[in-house]
Amino acid sequence: MPHSTNKELVFGIMVGTAGISLLALWYHKVWKPRPTMNSPKFLSLGNTFNSVTLQDETHSDKETATIFQRRQLQILEKLNELLTNMEELKEEIRFLKETIPKLEEYIQDELGGKITVHKISPQHRARKRKLPTIQTATSNSSEEAESEGGYITANTDTEEQSFPVPKPFNTHIEELKLDVLLQKADHLRVNESGKMESFELLCDHKEKFRDEIEFMWRFARAYGDMCELSTNAEEKKHYANIGKTLGERAITRAPLNGYCHLWYAVLCGCVSEFEGLQNKINYGHHFKEHLEVAIRLLPEEPFLYYLKGRYCYTISKLSWIEKKMAATLFGKIPSSTVQEALYNFLKAEELQPGFSLSNYMHLAKCYVDLGESQDAWKFCNLALLLPVVTKEDKEAHKELKKIISSLKRLHDFWKRQNTYRVLLK
Repeated sequence: MPHSTNKELVFGIMVGTAGISLLALWYHKVWKPRPTMNSPKFLSLGNTFNSVTLQDETHSDKETATIFQRRQLQILEKLNELLTNMEELKEEIRFLKETIPKLEEYIQDELGGKITVHKISPQHRARKRKLPTIQTATSNSSEEAESEGGYITANTDTEEQSFPVPKPFNTHIEELKLDVLLQKADHLRVNESGKMESFELLCDHKEKFRDEIEFMWRFARAYGDMCELSTNAEEKKHYANIGKTLGERAITRAPLNGYCHLWYAVLCGCVSEFEGLQNKINYGHHFKEHLEVAIRLLPEEPFLYYLKGRYCYTISKLSWIEKKMAATLFGKIPSSTVQEALYNFLKAEELQPGFSLSNYMHLAKCYVDLGESQDAWKFCNLALLLPVVTKEDKEAHKELKKIISSLKRLHDFWKRQNTYRVLLK
């Protein structure tokens, strides 16, 4: 800001302040209303109030003008001080702009030129700052995650700079036919490293098979796997967001494909982990809706019944405030019971015995809640026979230990009770 402009600004403020002061003085003399009190409890203070009012009105015009002039001077002094500080700040910023570009050369000279500085173009920095955002319940746009061609891309420039991407397993990309690629991607998903390799494999072929429905839902599933495997919250959000968008597009392209609905539901659940209560409930609604569609299209898929069992169990444990929030959003309170959850877990076990360690753990948990300890012990023992392979298995195994401990305490309690009864007899 030029110095002449500063003077004009100060002069304008002085004139405006003087005008406001005259207006306030005129208001004080002519239009200022006298305060009134209508409440009976203030009637006893009438004499005191009248005396104070008379004293206020005896202030001379000269004294009032002096007060306003003093305030004007204080304001002008503050403004002048502010303008001076702004000029000093501008000088400091200019000095920093001139100094910072020379910093790299100085450091290199000090360290003997051993450091290779990676220079980043302004365009690249702009792309790096543009992080993908998590979709909310009110907006399904994920433009940040899209490439210029309008398709979600894996390992884009933003992803590589903002989130650690697994080290590629395929240093040499082998061109595979679609059926071979899909079969290989499915078979790799037996453990954590296999899921990462499957993700990389699909990334390598995304340009070739991007419009194939069977590829699209598997690619969405792979992002769900990466969300599950990641331990960083921002990474998990990132993978969940892109995977959910892929799932949406797969459903749009193939609304009668059950696996598209299945993995879209799963990714809605992934995204909901990072949302507030309102969006969490909204995503829960989408989860249930697409899960029901998937079950109608794939009635023999055990994973669907396992997911529905978990949903029913979670709903049965909702607090009152969470249920009221859901009723406000959707017009009815979501309801389910432990018995309904148990039915779905048993259905998954019926379709595929030994389906998963987590399914056994949830069966045991349901039976504990229903007070059927013998059946709870049964499924705890079956769960202990299964290997602990995936991250979900590890979490289920930890929960299983807690269930077994509670069952042992319950068993010891009843054992002591029976002993007391025998002694009392």
